[in-house]
Amino acid sequence: MASKTNVVINGKTYYRVRKTIGYKDDGSPVLKSFYGKNKSEAEEKANQYINDLENGLIVSAENYTISQLMHIWLFDFLNNSTKLKPSTFQRYEGVYRNYVKNSSIAGTKISKLNPVQIQKYYNELSKTKTYSQINTLNTILKVFFNWCSTNGYIMKNPCLNLNLKGNKSDIINNKRKEVEMLNKKEIETIKKHIKNTDFELLFLLDLGTGLRQGELLALDWKHIDLKKKEIKIEQSAKEVYIYDDSEHKHIETIIQTPKTQNSFRTIPLPSSLIDKLNEVNNKKGYLFLDSEGQLLKGKNVSTKWTKILKECNIPHKKFHSIRHTYGSMLLQKGVDIETVAELMGHTAISITQIYMHSETKIKSKSVNKLNSILN
Repeated sequence: MASKTNVVINGKTYYRVRKTIGYKDDGSPVLKSFYGKNKSEAEEKANQYINDLENGLIVSAENYTISQLMHIWLFDFLNNSTKLKPSTFQRYEGVYRNYVKNSSIAGTKISKLNPVQIQKYYNELSKTKTYSQINTLNTILKVFFNWCSTNGYIMKNPCLNLNLKGNKSDIINNKRKEVEMLNKKEIETIKKHIKNTDFELLFLLDLGTGLRQGELLALDWKHIDLKKKEIKIEQSAKEVYIYDDSEHKHIETIIQTPKTQNSFRTIPLPSSLIDKLNEVNNKKGYLFLDSEGQLLKGKNVSTKWTKILKECNIPHKKFHSIRHTYGSMLLQKGVDIETVAELMGHTAISITQIYMHSETKIKSKSVNKLNSILN
């Protein structure tokens, strides 16, 4: 049975209810329309709006600017929500602060906003921003405007069917840049330099498993099975801003679920790593702790890594280069790309193909050694 509707707008049918949300100076009521696919949905939006109005969340939806309402959405509805990772909220807040709060659309009233205004803003941004940056902004604005639509502040999401500009070729070229990796000589130099130090196990375990830094630092002994020679990746450590309110924040190291669903995985451990892990006396709790018994922080690991490379006279490479080296070594040893992608927790083979690109360069250099014979 089709839902009953009572109004047609731009060729689409809706059910409309009208509610009194206040009174003018002359005593006449201020009416507001609420729309839904059916009467129940329209009534729900109206009740939610009136409830927010009574609780002081809404003075008048028509008078809210995009910046004001997005701020309310972030800090009154999303902040500390159990449905949103702190790292995700930090990303949302960063996009709001950098692209919305003081933008050309910030002062536009939510009731007056239309797709043309958003499109013009994106076009202006494309002169200095990449396609990826604009796409991220658009993705988060879609979520925000869906919330606005659900709560009856707008009729339709203005971010649908927009043309996202920006330089896509730059993004492709950045992905195709040569991946930072350690060569065999550099690996041996580092191993010798850090032997019998606290950093040795950290380095060797990453080199032998290809874990992301956060996954490595969140390793608990409960994830390690020395008999089966495998580790399970079920969580990740990350330093994020925790927002006490819109003006005050502090940094915490949190444990959260891994980056993607593919990141949940079980990785076999090389026998040499089993020997190293067996040497550890305390096999309870987190594997990597600082001198005060606290979870090792990512920034401290990166600082120590930079110092080690400098002491070894090795050109600077990010700590993440150890993970890249793991993927490349597997491909060099003939492991198929699907298996490498699974072991590294990649969401798509195309990501793993970056290592194939680098591997081709290595092979080309090797083949060019024949020139002395052929010439």
